[in-house]
Amino acid sequence: MHRPELHFHGVSQNPLSPMKLIDPDMGQNQDHPHHPRCLVVGNYCHDVLMKDDLVLAESLGGAASFISAVLDGFSIPCTFVSKVGSDFSYSVTHPPLVSSSSQTTLFHAHFSSRVQRHDRVLKRVRACDPIAPSDLPHRRFELGLAVGVAGEISPETLEGMLDICDTVFVDIQALIRVFDPADGTVNLVHLRDSGFHHLLPRIGFLKASSDEAPYVDVDEARRDCCVVVTNGKDGSTFYYKNAEQQILPFPTVQVDPTGAGDSFLGGLVSGLAHGLSVPDAALLGNFFGSLTVGQVGLPKFDSSLLQAVKDEVQRKKSHIFGPINCINNGLVFTKPLDHEEFHAALVRANTPTPHTFPIQEESQREMLCSPRVAEHHNCNGQPKTLSGNACEETIT
Repeated sequence: MHRPELHFHGVSQNPLSPMKLIDPDMGQNQDHPHHPRCLVVGNYCHDVLMKDDLVLAESLGGAASFISAVLDGFSIPCTFVSKVGSDFSYSVTHPPLVSSSSQTTLFHAHFSSRVQRHDRVLKRVRACDPIAPSDLPHRRFELGLAVGVAGEISPETLEGMLDICDTVFVDIQALIRVFDPADGTVNLVHLRDSGFHHLLPRIGFLKASSDEAPYVDVDEARRDCCVVVTNGKDGSTFYYKNAEQQILPFPTVQVDPTGAGDSFLGGLVSGLAHGLSVPDAALLGNFFGSLTVGQVGLPKFDSSLLQAVKDEVQRKKSHIFGPINCINNGLVFTKPLDHEEFHAALVRANTPTPHTFPIQEESQREMLCSPRVAEHHNCNGQPKTLSGNACEETIT
């Protein structure tokens, strides 16, 4: 069987697993039009944001919820495998498995007025049942996302994903998080000590934040897979074999870093699924990460903004590659000549006109008011109005 090649700097490399493109008008895998092409594995959570021990906000959490907001926005058909307890009352597009023996995973994110907002202390208060290999669907997928947040993905479950997915994207937090047995404080262990290290050669993309990257031997990992490191206000960097590219950030005002990396991963996968080069797809990831940190909790993406972004993706893909069926021979790691133009187009897409404001602009203006009043949903799925002062940090 023909295996697609990766191309960068004019050099052919050993392939990652093949990735087929979708026709955005169909929103389906053209080879299997009735099957979802993407598998997302990771539990939904209930997140409580606290500042100086006072509740600031409560919302649906878990990497799967943030990624869903992006993938659904790009009409990428997906199957989600998530577990919750019977106490879970959020309305979600992709229904979870309901455990009869445990409650929904609960996290408390503690912030202090004495430190910057990104210096949070995250605690797992309780954890739902883990996702077992037997919970995975019995069919193949082109793309898989392993996005656990509370230790719910075991090495055996990840190996099961690798067996049924052509290309697997892994958020390193699913592999290296450990939890203090006394109070649930989240800590990190090195990948080599996590029990997942032996699976590294089979992973397609490994995403880590700049705080998590020291727990991965990037020079070792880049020999086997594409490593993407998110750097907050400095954008992101990807590494694969001898390729290394810095990807530009987007201006934003950070009010809550929760889910930024998840939205980044959703944007990256959406871009690659629609035929963008790796640098352009990572740029799309940076864009959605910047939108997410400008809101508290699960972000809401304005429909007109999403359409403008999809139009830019389609325009760029058509301009570079021509018809969709003519490009199915691998991932491109070289920055296209119009990479910076694509960045500028995404900035314009989120720039308010005199009469309209993107959702992020509205969120920023609310957050910069003091006192701030925001509406969220509590664990019973009902609106909950919370007041308090957010800790803003400008990211450019």
